Amino acid sequence: MGKFVISQAKNGVKFNLKAANGEVIASSQVYKDEKYCRKGIASVINNAPVAPIEDQTAEGFTPCKHPKFEVYKDKAGEFRFRLKATNGQIIATGEGYKGMVHQPDPEKKPDMLAGILAIRHMHMRAVAETGLTAADEMLYPENWRYLSDILSYVAVGARSVENQQHRLTASGMDIPVGMKNPTSGDFSVMMNSVIAAQNSHNFIYRGMDVTTEGNDLAHVILRGGVDKYGTCIPNYHYEDLVRLVDVYAKKDLKNPAAIIDANHSNSNKQFKEQIRIVSEILHSRRYNDDVKKMVKGVMIESYIEEGNQKICDHMTYGKSITDPCLGWEDTEKLIYKIAEEC
Repeated sequence: MGKFVISQAKNGVKFNLKAANGEVIASSQVYKDEKYCRKGIASVINNAPVAPIEDQTAEGFTPCKHPKFEVYKDKAGEFRFRLKATNGQIIATGEGYKGMVHQPDPEKKPDMLAGILAIRHMHMRAVAETGLTAADEMLYPENWRYLSDILSYVAVGARSVENQQHRLTASGMDIPVGMKNPTSGDFSVMMNSVIAAQNSHNFIYRGMDVTTEGNDLAHVILRGGVDKYGTCIPNYHYEDLVRLVDVYAKKDLKNPAAIIDANHSNSNKQFKEQIRIVSEILHSRRYNDDVKKMVKGVMIESYIEEGNQKICDHMTYGKSITDPCLGWEDTEKLIYKIAEEC
């Protein structure tokens, strides 16, 4: 059975709501004293049972009246929820799901060691059963050594591409590394990360003084951007690809290449749009030889079952618990289409 735990915090007290397994599932603001903190707990107890869920990650969601649970994505891209009282005040905020490396079983406590082992086992099983080599996103540069003998491709995400340690670590890899444009969509930041990754560096890595030779296979990934109003700005269109060809031509970079991410801000998370977006990219490659030479592939978010789901007691096997994905039936058709048109 879950419980509320009151604890001291800087400048006051706060409460955490813990599940039966001891995991913190929601936290409060900081209150000036225990009296107000207990009022906050009472407000959660009263409002939670009658609060509907407003999924703000869904396109065209319908706003609900207060009290309500709001499901949203924070600036780090993690799924979170918050409970708002009748007056609109936030009275509890949920913890974000950081992914498999942190929490291999979303219904249990976070366990990073178990996460690293689970990810390694997953990649090894995929290689053994399919004969295809594995790819992954480098969330933490320090974890690269746990998978360096398995992976044949690594992507650096939009929120990591400006990080110096990611760039330097990429410069020491002997496999292709794709550098995504940042969430702002800025091409210059993305290109600077490729320049850094293709050059030699001396730096501290996992407590050791290391020197890299540079990675000639570092390249860009276009995933769209978001403007200051939160509007998605795609960058997979023909004009964007021609501009990227021109940008590459002005840089002294080896092996100019681009992968186009068909989801994220390019599709505004409308996962079915990935099919149309890939078709447009294939058309752009056929129309322009320079684009064809530069665009080496596409990145698609897919899984067994289409869409996504919230973490709950009755989850569907093979359906994403993070971003919505194409199902396998559509994915298979799209792979055949790509093969036929390339």
